[in-house]
Amino acid sequence: MSAVPTLTAAPAAVATAAIDRPRSPRLGWLRERGMGASILVSALAAAFGVILVEVTVYIGAVLKADPFIGDSETLAIVVAILSVLLTGVAMYVAAIVTANTFSTIIAGRTRRIALLRLIGASARSQRAEVTGQGFVVGLIGALIGLLAGLGLSAAGMLAGERLLGSTPDTFTLVQPAVALPVAGVMLTTWLAAWIGSRRVLSVTPLQALGGSVERNRDDTVSRPGRHIGALVLLVAGVALLVAGIVLGLITPLGVVVAFFGGVLSFTGLTTGAVLVMPPILRLVGRLFGNGATARLAAENALRHPERSSRMAIGVVMGVTLVTMFAVALESTKALMSRQTDEEILQESFAVLDTFASVMMVLVAVSAVIAAVGLVNLLTIGVVQRTRELGLLRAIGLTGPQVRRMVLLEAVHITVAATLTGLVLGVAYGWAAAQSLLGSVPVLPDFEPAGMVYPAVPWAPVVIIVVATALLTVIAAVTPTRLATRVAPVEALAAD
Repeated sequence: MSAVPTLTAAPAAVATAAIDRPRSPRLGWLRERGMGASILVSALAAAFGVILVEVTVYIGAVLKADPFIGDSETLAIVVAILSVLLTGVAMYVAAIVTANTFSTIIAGRTRRIALLRLIGASARSQRAEVTGQGFVVGLIGALIGLLAGLGLSAAGMLAGERLLGSTPDTFTLVQPAVALPVAGVMLTTWLAAWIGSRRVLSVTPLQALGGSVERNRDDTVSRPGRHIGALVLLVAGVALLVAGIVLGLITPLGVVVAFFGGVLSFTGLTTGAVLVMPPILRLVGRLFGNGATARLAAENALRHPERSSRMAIGVVMGVTLVTMFAVALESTKALMSRQTDEEILQESFAVLDTFASVMMVLVAVSAVIAAVGLVNLLTIGVVQRTRELGLLRAIGLTGPQVRRMVLLEAVHITVAATLTGLVLGVAYGWAAAQSLLGSVPVLPDFEPAGMVYPAVPWAPVVIIVVATALLTVIAAVTPTRLATRVAPVEALAAD
């Protein structure tokens, strides 16, 4: 009779031993694929924020030292607001990329998590472990970003001294405000890991017996709760966008309302990407023909919509951001060209073009963060599909065919993401221009501008398409090599 409680308690004891067993090294999980790229993403976001804080304070000090405009703090306030918004955008992109990365990592750990559940470990303890890893990743990345940001800011200060002749006495690199982006990156990375690890709660012990990694199309569609939340965010965001556009006919502050509408609506699209992206992927897949490799690539992109959507959404974000700023600035120039003579127009355009160049460089940082996410997720995805790729090799596909299939998958997802990003970028760019300029008086009657028609700058659009194509090729180099590195027999025997 005494054996019964012993057997009943055994799983919990084994689980406790498995969890409490010392690990060597303690931070060995940092070598897992995806963690290094997550640290890089956090470091980029933190460094970007630190540099923006330092540049904002430096510009404010320069403006105050100017004998003509020193008494006016308007420009400094505008620069500070722009700095906060751009830092927020960078952290937003980094958070989504990190959440997608952790979601993919958790998908690859499904069997291990299920085994721990089978021997008595709780889902909450497993999620707490992953969330703790996210905090460590955010801490390391934020500290690296802080050091890099301060170093680059010091170099920029030296360059400013040579250009301006001297640095304002009121400026110093030791700014308490740099703690804000550093703490923000740590918090968003921890939160992203917590969001990305939510799938741990749904892993069942029975999955230890199988090889479940990603949810298929049917499982994804059967989750109405998450889709309702995405729909609510999307509707609320669109409502705020419309309100910002209408308010923009009265005051330029409408752009602030439109900004939050854009964030909410894009978050809704991101959360519901598993419903939005598959139809676009299906449409794009028809462009690749009916060959066996092309059909496999298209079907793989559709078979696991969560994985494809996570890969695509980073590219969508990067393309949307760059296109949005380009369209907003081009629409501003188009409005100015209708009311200004040629000489003044050229001078104004020179200032706008300079501002546009600076803005594009700043926004490009967010695009780089998204690009790192694409490379990272492609690589993790191939590593987690070792058995699947080995099976394809075993049934007759050659190494070049498997490499071509992985490359076509990347191209398939990137084309769909680029087209989606261009459409969203034009829409968001016009909304920004309309909500900001709708109430601005224009010549010859000095009446409010009213309707601001969207203007698409084709040169930046071509550059975006070419850059995205190059990104796809570069991002697919490592995954395509990994796809054929393991022999078919070894791949089929892998866990």
